[in-house]
Parts: sequence; C-alpha cells; structure tokens
Amino acid sequence: MRLITLLPGLMLGLFLAGCDRQKADTPQGGGAPSQWAGPRTGEERPTGRLDRSHAGTPAPVASFETPEGEPTTLADFRGKPLLVNLWATWCAPCIEEMPTLDALAARDGELQVLVVSQDLDGREKVEAFFEHGQFSMLESYLDPQMALMMELKVDTLPTTILYDAQGREIWRMTGRADWTGDRTAGLISEALPPA
Repeated sequence: MRLITLLPGLMLGLFLAGCDRQKADTPQGGGAPSQWAGPRTGEERPTGRLDRSHAGTPAPVASFETPEGEPTTLADFRGKPLLVNLWATWCAPCIEEMPTLDALAARDGELQVLVVSQDLDGREKVEAFFEHGQFSMLESYLDPQMALMMELKVDTLPTTILYDAQGREIWRMTGRADWTGDRTAGLISEALPPA
C-alpha cells in the first residue's frame, strides 16, 4: 500500500526532472510567457526521440478538461487522426514548439491537434499563456491531475503522441520538435489516408 501512495510523488519527480526548464530553481509557472524570448534562431536544436514501442495500444481512458472546464477523454476525438501534445507553461521546449503545433493545426484539415497542459496550478496560468500566444487553432485543454501522463507512463515533457482515426497509437515523440518540418510531416502522414 505504501508503494501506491509514493507512486504519484515518484511520477511527479520524474516529470519535473525531464523537462529542460529555464532555471533549475524556478517554481512551476516560472516559465511564464512574458519571460520567454521566443525560439532561438540560427542555432541547431535537438529534436525529439521517436518511440514506436507502444504502436497499436488504445488511447487511454483518463479524463481531462475541455477549454470550458468540462470533462472529456481522447475517445471523444475518434474518427480522425489525432496528435496529442502533453506540455506545461513552465517547460521551455514545450513553449518553443507550440507555434509550430498551431501552424500544423491550421494547415492540415485531416489531422486534429490537441494540446493538453499538465500544469498543476490551474487554468488561470494556461489561459494567460494562450492569450499571450494568440494561437489561431489551438485550444487550452487541461489535465490538472496529470491523469494522461500517468496512464501513458510519460515522464518527460513535451511528449507528443499520434493516434489513428480508431484511437490506436502509432508513435510518440519525446522532446521538442518542429511540427512544420519535413521529418514530422513524413511521420504524421502515417496516420492519414492515402491521397
């Protein structure tokens, strides 16, 4: 029974250690949009690690919140391929890739793009980030209990998972990626019907 009690704390510790935060001593929320200078230009940036070991696994049934605060699950998005990005406002690589996720959502009508914040501090911080970012397509979904992370056994942010139209995982990307680049376009095409 003691192991079960310690598990959420252990997951949180792994979760916090995985993101490339701007400062080690910054509390959650320290990477607020007003402190972020935007993506670094002219630098070679590492890209996420692709993992296909969960291919075919059904989407989790964990509940999270819609932008209106209503409960929803990934099953509510079945019928079209779905790209799910788990992120947080204090995670610099998460923030860095968000504009490319918005651009992907704007250009690809066959793919649903869902960004789900793992912030523990509540909706206010996430809403402030979205207001500052002025995204055209992304909406502020929130998982304040980190239920998706726990069910998916994710310990690093950002993590992005591609599901087919039936809700089966195709692959997951751990770490930052350019979602408008050639590499990710090829990977995303795996979920799309042939042209």
